[in-house]
Amino acid sequence: MDSLDPKTTALLILDLQNDVIHADGAFAGTGSAEHATSQKVAEQAGRLAKAARAKGVKVIHVHHFASVGAGDDADSKRNAGLWQGTADAGAVKPGTWGAEPHAGVEPQDGDIVVQKQRVSAFFGTPLDIKLRGLGVEKVLVCGAWTNMSVESTIRYGADLGYEMVLVSDACSSMNADWHRVAVEYAVTSLGEVATIDEVVTALG
Repeated sequence: MDSLDPKTTALLILDLQNDVIHADGAFAGTGSAEHATSQKVAEQAGRLAKAARAKGVKVIHVHHFASVGAGDDADSKRNAGLWQGTADAGAVKPGTWGAEPHAGVEPQDGDIVVQKQRVSAFFGTPLDIKLRGLGVEKVLVCGAWTNMSVESTIRYGADLGYEMVLVSDACSSMNADWHRVAVEYAVTSLGEVATIDEVVTALG
């Protein structure tokens, strides 16, 4: 990995919320919590975020939330299994424990928080506006799930002209195979894959 300029680099932490990766979360039965534990994803993402802040990299948390003000998330169209499953599980409802960030990856002073309702962190959110306002060119991405939110965000970000980086050891999915496919195949033509240590070294 080439050197990174902290002034033009941002770190995205995606969906590391209790319902998504905690053993008592709404999606624990999918294997998500087990894989998050084996990957130590909260610990690893927290370590990456601490190193990024120390170098002056802007840290942005992107959290998935069900709708506010609409009964049973009724204004979010359930046109795919993920949305129906989220609704059926009653997951990531604002104001609940499940929607809160997992321990170890809570937003810190100076961090930015963006809310989303679809897979990509860019779709229907102000993320692109914020990144452009900060002068960001390189976007580091970590979090859950590797083959869904992380992959989709990298694809969308590449289309928008950003240089995208998947930080492989700070991500988790529902199982090791889905994680591996995203890391080794899905995003390799659209972005770079790096480890936390490689990122820290590149930041100097």
